[in-house]
Amino acid sequence: MWNEREDSDCRVIIVGAGPSGLATAACLSVLSIPYVVLERDDCIASLWRHRAYDRLSLHLAKRFCELPHFPHPSTAPTYIPKDRFLRYLDDYAARFRISPRLGSEVLSAVREAGPHRGWVVKVNNPDEGNPSSEFVGGFLVVATGENGEPHLPQFKGLGSFPGTIIHSSQYKSGCTFRGKNVLVVGCGNSGMEIAFDLCNHGALPSISVRSEFHVASREIIHFGMLLLKYRLPLSLVDKIVLALCKLKYGDLSKYGIIRPKEGVFFLKATEGRSAVIDVGTVKKIKTGEIQVLPGVSTIEGDRVVFSNGSSHYFDAIIFATGYRSVANNWLKEDGQLLNAKGLPTRRFPNHWKGDNGVYCVGFGNRGLDGISSDAKLVANDIDMVLRAKASMEKFNKGD
Repeated sequence: MWNEREDSDCRVIIVGAGPSGLATAACLSVLSIPYVVLERDDCIASLWRHRAYDRLSLHLAKRFCELPHFPHPSTAPTYIPKDRFLRYLDDYAARFRISPRLGSEVLSAVREAGPHRGWVVKVNNPDEGNPSSEFVGGFLVVATGENGEPHLPQFKGLGSFPGTIIHSSQYKSGCTFRGKNVLVVGCGNSGMEIAFDLCNHGALPSISVRSEFHVASREIIHFGMLLLKYRLPLSLVDKIVLALCKLKYGDLSKYGIIRPKEGVFFLKATEGRSAVIDVGTVKKIKTGEIQVLPGVSTIEGDRVVFSNGSSHYFDAIIFATGYRSVANNWLKEDGQLLNAKGLPTRRFPNHWKGDNGVYCVGFGNRGLDGISSDAKLVANDIDMVLRAKASMEKFNKGD
């Protein structure tokens, strides 16, 4: 039983059953290392299953979106839609016989000293008729990722808005917004794609943009990633990608979209900032079907005032403002793994490892390819530690 302390030092406790947790479990399984996966929701991949809009598909080609030891079939489309990716994750869990303990909310994870020192994880699992239980393991993997809870900025006057206010995690389709003036706050991939979807469903969307960002097509990003795979210098790849983007889109500054001075892949490598993958939004911006507005200043009833002094009236506001990590709510450690924001203290590529047997997977802001890499590194590191310990014990016994 996992709540017994005997021989617990070789066990791995994984918190989170999204792609990060599944990938880690599979890699440990291949190495015959025992583990348990704890998941607070009632299913695997709850973010994809319950908090993703209907038209979502993977923005990168399938070769960059595979989990370890399980490639996508050749019959899969290059850019996999949400429903098909969920089937892939279900098949992945079945292939490696991953059975997470669902409905298990982690309350705390503490490293204990003593003869059976290890990570003690306290869990609330009321669905099993047991309000709390305890798991002990020699290793802890934080696999809850960066998208723990939705982030909603608090603008002055937001409470006075009489219309619909939702986060992008609650958005499914634009059909419920037909004929309505909708403000999308946030210009990342979700915000740009939601604006496009709203437009296709007969809504009148505007998007609030307060920062510079790159826009590129799937094909251009794919081409750039292939060039990097062939070890072309990053600076050269950025120049090629920027030239292709300018050729395809022209000067977007007159439409309210300003490109950063730094290149697409430089920003990804140094700051984890991804380019926006255009799914047709730019065309609708150019035709005026989607309006680009500056950052929000204040909200006065159904009137939104922007940073340039202009104002517009809206029926709904959708916040595509991302998520926050919640791992620090339960992880009790000395800050060697995660900082105050719940993100790795160590920079890429050393972000995945802390001290005293604690690791994180899916915090590198590098998508599914980064998750796959993290999971392999974590499993191999744990395997190395266990082998070294076994050799030492054998030596001490004089075998």
